Amino acid sequence: MLAILHPDTPLGSEPYRHTMEFLNNLPGIAVKVHEVEGATQTLTEIYLLGDTKSLDKDEIEALPAVERVIRISDEYRILGRHRDDNRQSGFTYNGVAFNQDNLNIFAGLCAVDTPEHVNMMMKALQEHGEVCTRMGAYKPRTNPYSFQGHGKGCLPWVFEAAGKHGIKVIAMEITHESHIDEIDECLEKLGRPTGVMLQVGTRNTQNFELLKSIGRQKTYPVLLKRGFGITLNESLNAAEYLASEGNANVVFCLRGMKTEAGQPHRNMVDFAHVPTVKRLTRMPVCIDPSHSVGSRDRAPDGIPEVMHATAQGIVAGANMVLVDFHPKPEKALVDGPQALLMNELSTFIEDVRGCHELWQKRRVLYRKGDASQQ
Repeated sequence: MLAILHPDTPLGSEPYRHTMEFLNNLPGIAVKVHEVEGATQTLTEIYLLGDTKSLDKDEIEALPAVERVIRISDEYRILGRHRDDNRQSGFTYNGVAFNQDNLNIFAGLCAVDTPEHVNMMMKALQEHGEVCTRMGAYKPRTNPYSFQGHGKGCLPWVFEAAGKHGIKVIAMEITHESHIDEIDECLEKLGRPTGVMLQVGTRNTQNFELLKSIGRQKTYPVLLKRGFGITLNESLNAAEYLASEGNANVVFCLRGMKTEAGQPHRNMVDFAHVPTVKRLTRMPVCIDPSHSVGSRDRAPDGIPEVMHATAQGIVAGANMVLVDFHPKPEKALVDGPQALLMNELSTFIEDVRGCHELWQKRRVLYRKGDASQQ
């Protein structure tokens, strides 16, 4: 059972104290408090864990600090929607909103290579009015002899370039809990010129100790990629690991499933699950067409297949797109063959924005249809 308090209820107030005293004295019930930071208000959610079937919902709703009560299922207790569309969806980080209605484009380098390429990428994004990017400093690789990323050595010049070009959020994969400290220390030393969204790669989706470590910190939001060989339910439960440790600022990323049935694409594109994840959870949904398609090949209509895949995800309601670009793909140290070219950036952004507008029109269309049937 979930008790949602009135917005901005002071934790030291008399209504809060009275409410908590009552809940803490419920026999056989464990109480867990979770705060949800929104753009304009803070919501306090209180989870009642145990045999809650016998609890009187009306009695708890009558408590002075409680706005409403929801009976929740075992699945995705914190991140789940639980058939309540009034629960807050999404979050704001470093001035950028992430929710199930808007759209953010994270175009950038799969792996950071040179300061020149980082600056070229960020400058191009700034010229197009974009404030987010992807920059890989820590790169887990299948082959132990492949480039593993520059690590913390590149963080200072990546973060400084971001500040110079007005980039507010960088999606950056980490593979060990020590990377959180390295990122935090570097940002603090530089005066926090930008922000970082910690990315959990597909190989680490079920690295539960790493998920717990990331979840225990609340400074940085998290981009969790779906595991490439596990079910959607298993991946969504991985996201719940983050939230259960305290950090519910999570974006869920679809990046394709590893199966021979996906050939000639790198992975089987799974963007049909965009609306499904939004129905089951409150998380914004990201798509990663670069790692799904894995090439710059063009269809006979002249449109790159990666752009076709992107359009499918955005028209289905995706809220974020993580995509590889590179000033000189032939010199890229990781995934050069799938990186789009800089002269395609303007077209890509225009295409994505148009697809998002189409999704908005589709949403209005179906809501009108529902209203006419009532």
